[in-house]
Amino acid sequence: MDGPSTFTPVLPLAELRERAMTAVMVGGRRVLLVHVGGEVRAYDNRCPHRAWPLERGTLTDGVLTCANHRYTFDVATGRGIDPGGCDLVAYPCRVDDEGTIGVAVR
Repeated sequence: MDGPSTFTPVLPLAELRERAMTAVMVGGRRVLLVHVGGEVRAYDNRCPHRAWPLERGTLTDGVLTCANHRYTFDVATGRGIDPGGCDLVAYPCRVDDEGTIGVAVR
């Protein structure tokens, strides 16, 4: 069983605009941060279909579209839209009292 998650500070929330995304390194992994609906989500930066970097895709109205094969994902949930069942790998993410985004990867 894994121990408690350790959050690594990665970016001030003020540097990630609403309806925007950016990739950061956390524990040797490239993580995609997405800021939508006042919430920040963290996902593995590789498309689960062919491991294409998701940061190269587009984010429109809460839908992330992979630049490689045009797979689409709901960034609020990480669920695959087209095709369904091809979901993003999510990481625990939080914003601390100082306004810094933290991500936990194992």
